[in-house]
Amino acid sequence: MNEREIGELRRRLKPEKTGITHVLGCYVNEKREIVSEFRQSLGVVSPEEGEKLLALLRKTLSGTQGKNLVDISFSTDQVARGEEHKLLMALRDGGTEDEETVHTLYRKIIDSLVLEGSYLILLAADGYDVPFRGKDGRELEDASETMFRYILCALCPVKLAKPALTYFVTEGAFHNRASDWLVGMPELGFLFPAFDDRATNLYGALYYTRNIAESQETLVNAVFGAPAPMPAAEQKESFQNILGQTLGEECSMETVQAVRGQLCAMIQEHKESKEPEPLTITKGTVKGVLASCGVSEAHVEAFDSQYNEVFGEDTDLSPRNLVDPRQMEVKTPDVTIRVNPERTDLIETRVLGGAKYILIRADEGVELNGVPIQIED
Repeated sequence: MNEREIGELRRRLKPEKTGITHVLGCYVNEKREIVSEFRQSLGVVSPEEGEKLLALLRKTLSGTQGKNLVDISFSTDQVARGEEHKLLMALRDGGTEDEETVHTLYRKIIDSLVLEGSYLILLAADGYDVPFRGKDGRELEDASETMFRYILCALCPVKLAKPALTYFVTEGAFHNRASDWLVGMPELGFLFPAFDDRATNLYGALYYTRNIAESQETLVNAVFGAPAPMPAAEQKESFQNILGQTLGEECSMETVQAVRGQLCAMIQEHKESKEPEPLTITKGTVKGVLASCGVSEAHVEAFDSQYNEVFGEDTDLSPRNLVDPRQMEVKTPDVTIRVNPERTDLIETRVLGGAKYILIRADEGVELNGVPIQIED
């Protein structure tokens, strides 16, 4: 799925636009026990309450693609015979009305999810009459040719709020507010099936995770019957480790800056092009970047081998998961230096008198703990 398709579904999750008639789910305590279940009709709640319920579901369609939002792919065998895919299809095709089918999903989630404390499982089904979109990009509501039926699931932590002093405007007085259980924004969630080319793709799903360092592998396997994608934070760390291990003595500040610069340039170019499809790069692209930065052929081949071992030979990566265009850090065991990404020219490495140094050009505006200091000749 691309940004436009995700945004189209996200915009639909508003009280005045949605086709969702009710939200169902259950409350799970810290012992993995279902304490209560509910089926809340959006037609009998206030507009404010309806908006808050939809906001929880809408959150599972937000974040950065490749980091918070990850595509899940099903094999042909999974679609034909997989129990997990069969369950998701049953829920999508009206199974949210069947108590046994819904309970099967609840148990899969509860038995595999690693989440501290209590939480809610929220589930909703919708049918979207996809408007026809002309060549000029305009949508024609009365010219729909496709019905997209899907389910959305959100896993929301429930935490005990602390007692607090509250001011009641109508009374003009302060009162103590007792502790209460509050529902937080989703930690995890998913959409099934995928909405690709503004149509149904039964071979895909969209998985949401708030924490880009954790993919909840057991949950992904239980719900989708598929291996969990490598978390975005782990991709970045693995890529950095591969560079450090395979480039050897060629892994200089200048080389790493050059690699980072080229990846950032790709990200910026993709952003300016307004291309809706997510930006990904192949192993060959990265090898080409290394070669253009002056890395020797032997070290490029060493990178190739390590890449295959860590990511897989045919795995494409998102540059957004490998570098952060907004910041750059130089670290030693005792010092961390944050550098404006646009002024990397101010920093360099040097060996002076046999000792290794990081040099920072500092003509003006130097402060120590907020105090302006002078650097004497």
